[in-house]
Amino acid sequence: MRWTRRKEARPGEILDAALDLFVAKGFAATKMEDIARRAGVTAGTLYRYYANKEEIFKAVIRESLVPQLDEGEQLLSGFTGQTSAAELLEMVIRTWWRLIGATRLSGIPKLVIAEASNFPELARYHREQVIERGEKLIGRAIEYGIARGEFRPMRLEVAVRVICAPVVMAMLWKHSMPQCGEEFEPEPYLDEVIRTLVQGLAATPSP
Repeated sequence: MRWTRRKEARPGEILDAALDLFVAKGFAATKMEDIARRAGVTAGTLYRYYANKEEIFKAVIRESLVPQLDEGEQLLSGFTGQTSAAELLEMVIRTWWRLIGATRLSGIPKLVIAEASNFPELARYHREQVIERGEKLIGRAIEYGIARGEFRPMRLEVAVRVICAPVVMAMLWKHSMPQCGEEFEPEPYLDEVIRTLVQGLAATPSP
């Protein structure tokens, strides 16, 4: 029974180890042997589960990030028409941070941006599985606000990227600047991001 539990735990331990190494060292610099050593398994065991690093990266996205998007979509589907557009947008941003930004998964944007030119297929996979779904969630919140007259008319695809940018920047900052001695405080940062976005999107500027 103990051996069975250990065997079932191995894929998760491998993916956790891979994510830590990918973010810390970069995808190209991380070797399969490094992942095996970090996960506490032999190279043979590692290859029994995954043929190469590309498969491991895709599994990290599929097993770790996609379920968080599923939860975010379920939360969004449960909101009522009595919710204001500002409240809905705030819920989307704070849920994004809670499920991804505040976790180890927040290192993935840094990884993808750094390695996209060398591994475009992996960047495309991340975009299809994660970014496009996340943009749709934010797009729904904006469309909801426009339909209610709370947000001004705008080009949706541009607005979505403007809204995503400061949250992605927060995740990059979290994994980069502390090494330079600059600590990142997410709560006041997110408060200001949400306040600025809501006022900027408003149909009538706040006094």
